[in-house]
Amino acid sequence: MKRLVIVGGGIAGLATAYFALEKTKALGEPVHLQLLEEKDRLGGCILTEKVNDFVIEGGPDCFLYEKPWALALCEKLGLGERILNTNENRRVFILSKGKLHELPEGFMLMVPTSFMPFIRSSLISWPGKIRMAMDLFIPRKRSDEEESLADFVRRRLGKEALEKIAEPLVAGIHAGTPETMGLKSTFPRFLQIEEEYGSLIRGMLARRKMVRKWEKQAGPRRTMFLTLKGGLGEWIDRLREKIGEERIGLKRRVTKVRRGERGIYQVQLSDGTALEADVIILATPSFVTARIIEEMDLELSKILLTIPYVSSATVSLAYRRSQIDHPLDAFGFIVPRSEKRRIMASTWTSIKFNHRAPRDAVLLRAFVGGANNEGLVSLDDEEMLRVVREELKDIMGIEGDPILVKIYRWEKSMPQYLVGHLEKVGRIEERVGLQSGIFITGCAYKGIGISDAVHDAEIVAEKAVEYLKGA
Repeated sequence: MKRLVIVGGGIAGLATAYFALEKTKALGEPVHLQLLEEKDRLGGCILTEKVNDFVIEGGPDCFLYEKPWALALCEKLGLGERILNTNENRRVFILSKGKLHELPEGFMLMVPTSFMPFIRSSLISWPGKIRMAMDLFIPRKRSDEEESLADFVRRRLGKEALEKIAEPLVAGIHAGTPETMGLKSTFPRFLQIEEEYGSLIRGMLARRKMVRKWEKQAGPRRTMFLTLKGGLGEWIDRLREKIGEERIGLKRRVTKVRRGERGIYQVQLSDGTALEADVIILATPSFVTARIIEEMDLELSKILLTIPYVSSATVSLAYRRSQIDHPLDAFGFIVPRSEKRRIMASTWTSIKFNHRAPRDAVLLRAFVGGANNEGLVSLDDEEMLRVVREELKDIMGIEGDPILVKIYRWEKSMPQYLVGHLEKVGRIEERVGLQSGIFITGCAYKGIGISDAVHDAEIVAEKAVEYLKGA
């Protein structure tokens, strides 16, 4: 019987296990699959808790519709009827000079596509608006040398667009800074749009037309951000069920992998035991993968360790609606670095999605840490709560005591795709290719989002099963 070991029980490892099981059905012989996770739970950064009718997400709270792989997996798992759209109010605020300003209607990421809302906006100054409009006339870049995201936005849209829109949006998605982020690996679509249309504004206008066509197509209407009615934890529970308890080992930490006799791999565990495997898939953070394969391939280990990670934390607070004077007429707000605040953003969770709080209550979430304020993640619970409450009081006028608080820390959980990341991933894949029967996946390589992780998991699972056929 062929043996497949998957290390890592986050969404990447779980999706890989699910796809591998589906694909091994065509082999004509049974495959012994074992998924090993060092913690006492599955899901990685996906963590949903239900407390007193509140549905609280400790990590990510949604996935993107336009990246179809996560949605497709939910539907394959029979969760299609559990998919939840965002509510109709799609506004987002940006903090500028201490006040909340609406991101103008029609903005797609950092690019304006509606003329009048952009002109009337109080967020961008008139010189800043004129500079952004110059994107229509600026020629496309001719050099193939990779730019940072900051250099690209400054070149096409100007400094104010970078500081007030691009930087806080990126901090909310990647927990990073545009000055060091590689454009090719983080927002490759911008390069494609510039090449095809010569202008971000023209390209986004064309894309907006396509989106409207999609919305008119038959089938259930989907919003840009999607989740599950009971939280993303439903997804983890269903994957666990489909994979099977007998194939999952919790609190089983892999210390190293080495090749044994007859080309069979030895998977060493921290309790001193070992497993044999014909194929191993490492779905762990790159620095963990580096430790596991160090003895077998020191050069690969060194490359993996050059992918940096940053830490962040989420603080969820519940209030009675009567405690908050703010109209809560948006999904939340993001905070530019220039505001010198101690939170990156706040999502008004129960406004963004239904089924998140009782009718007379509101659930909010604040984000702390990231590349610019990583040290705040190490604050104790009392101090972190004090910081968040002070910020929400100053920005939103919330003064009362919350009726519920949940704090989640995610240490070294967000890989940073620096300039040159794709070249680094190419070197990693080259080294992995030298170790027949070893595969890697996860958010450190080809996309940090949930849907990206699912997509790569399916690709890697197919490669692993193809290898098993000839093993």
